[in-house]
Amino acid sequence: MTFMTEVDPVVTEGSLLADETSKEEQLKAAAERINNAELTEGELDESMAPEHYEASDLRVLEGLEAVRIRPGMYIGRLGDGAHAEDGIYVLLKEVIDNSIDEFKMQAGKKIEITVEENLRVSVRDYGRGIPQGKLIEAVSMLNTGGKYDSKAFKKSVGLNGVGVKAVNALSSRFEVRSYRDGKVRIATFSKGNLLTDETQNTEEENGTYIFFEPDNTLFLNYSFKPEFIETMLRNYTYLNTGLAIIYNGHRILSRNGLVDLLNDNMTATGLYPIIHLKGEDIEIAFTHTGQYGEEYYSFVNGQHTTQGGTHQSAFKEHIARTIKEFFNKNMDYTDIRNGLVAAIAVNVEEPIFESQTKTKLGSTNMAPGGMTVNKYVGDFIKLEVDNFLHKNADVAEAIQQKIQESEKERKAIAGVTKLARERAKKANLHNRKLRDCRIHLNDPKGKGLEEDSCIFITEGDSASGSITKSRDVNTQAVFSLRGKPLNSFGLTKKVVYENEEFNLLQAALNIEDGIEGLRYNKVIVATDADVDGMHIRLLLITFFLQFFPDLIKKGHVYILQTPLFRVRNKKKTNYCYSEEERINAINELGPNPEITRFKGLGEISPDEFKHFIGKDMRLEQVTLRKTDAVKELLEFYMGKNTMERQNFIIDNLVIEEDLAS
Repeated sequence: MTFMTEVDPVVTEGSLLADETSKEEQLKAAAERINNAELTEGELDESMAPEHYEASDLRVLEGLEAVRIRPGMYIGRLGDGAHAEDGIYVLLKEVIDNSIDEFKMQAGKKIEITVEENLRVSVRDYGRGIPQGKLIEAVSMLNTGGKYDSKAFKKSVGLNGVGVKAVNALSSRFEVRSYRDGKVRIATFSKGNLLTDETQNTEEENGTYIFFEPDNTLFLNYSFKPEFIETMLRNYTYLNTGLAIIYNGHRILSRNGLVDLLNDNMTATGLYPIIHLKGEDIEIAFTHTGQYGEEYYSFVNGQHTTQGGTHQSAFKEHIARTIKEFFNKNMDYTDIRNGLVAAIAVNVEEPIFESQTKTKLGSTNMAPGGMTVNKYVGDFIKLEVDNFLHKNADVAEAIQQKIQESEKERKAIAGVTKLARERAKKANLHNRKLRDCRIHLNDPKGKGLEEDSCIFITEGDSASGSITKSRDVNTQAVFSLRGKPLNSFGLTKKVVYENEEFNLLQAALNIEDGIEGLRYNKVIVATDADVDGMHIRLLLITFFLQFFPDLIKKGHVYILQTPLFRVRNKKKTNYCYSEEERINAINELGPNPEITRFKGLGEISPDEFKHFIGKDMRLEQVTLRKTDAVKELLEFYMGKNTMERQNFIIDNLVIEEDLAS
């Protein structure tokens, strides 16, 4: 049996190199030694044998070593910045959270954020400034901070004493300045190690300045995406009305809180003006739209809980119950919530999150020993929403009409739905279309690989065959389309159940009752890079936009980029994704290289395909923003053969001459 499989924060002195090497080199050596399986089956290193296991063999990690060894424990995934959940954005958030807490304590109404070359970040607030006597400890010593005293920061985001220390540990350069009462103390660090520390006179306003540059040996080839940063900052302003955030000279401000959030994010028109209600430690906003599904934005103490939690569950339960009781009719909760777009923000004393990245609230109580989150949210909604509906009969009528329409459609397809579910259930026992993987999103035994779970939607058996043979069976599933799926634009949800392919896809993704049950973090459309492949992409995106828009809004849908050309000689092979890359490859490899044009995914061998769906696979995320005229775009591209589209095609026809001699 293998004695050890991973590096533990507590390692034996016998696994370390000589004292003259650096601590970092020692740690790397220990990890390498274990990963290289120097401890083989049936063998036991003498230094690890029971008789050699003494107190002197235990090593306590000093300073911020623990953060550098296991960064995932503190910031979640590392990543390169291509996804909003990547670690570099968590670092930024941890710094901003402290500035937000100052604003909440009514100290400083402005935060200045500068991002240089998408690589380096500085944050300046005008709060009280970190107490200078404890500045070094506050940014470099774990479990140090003022937020353990709930009186000082009663409803703070950062209560764990880790945040900015993790930023320090995971940055190649880190600088902190505390401006207080005409003095500024400045300290600089590298990878958590103190380099300089000095105090000077200053005329600048009180507050804190933090600069950091993430360590590119941990965050490989990273780059901050401005769109992700701007979304994060806007969320901060929605929850803190009156706070001005200056981002690279651009001012971001919200005057109407959650109403602004919904207006900025809704891609469908509300059926009635947004209902906006505020109370002590709670704020909600909601409306109904004509789209399918439900859409929620939830926050705790200013933190965007993208995975929801107890507050969001309470909102969903009680908004449906209150509306049902108001009309005093036998309404189905799914009909009440269909088309609902809502936001909820609560302030919780000493919140408990389900991970260090704070994306899901786990607290059951609003405060230690206080009222439950469910009851607090429920009591507020019951009182305020009920009162609002009694006072605004026109809004109540609009809500009732929407519920009746949802109910009518649901009952109309009830028979079809039942048959489709039975069919999908039977197919799941032996679903030839789905080659499933072992680990799924929300898998309690996912071993930290849940976020890597993905499903490739392919066209035809040849393409799915190549992917199936080369995929990672732990995290990568494959769903094979028979051909071109149905154009679902303008159709009702009945088509999802009547069309076998759509129904089986819905069942495979487990999204019939909402995306909370989604089995894969990434839904990847993998089609040929030709006209037919593009058409299939459009048909699938249309399907998701029509019936599951939240799947796209939450960033789960991607397009797989596969190479168009292979250029190689006897020494090297280059895969090219564009004509420009092909020309560069030809110039690089010299005269007369072998050039292959891939006409379809099925032409790429499994041995080659594994390179394109590995860790570095090229994915293009499908996004949906307020500015996207979704209805108009779908009507133009996917509607009936409109005159507008005919004229567009005629006006833009290009006749390519065959230049081959």
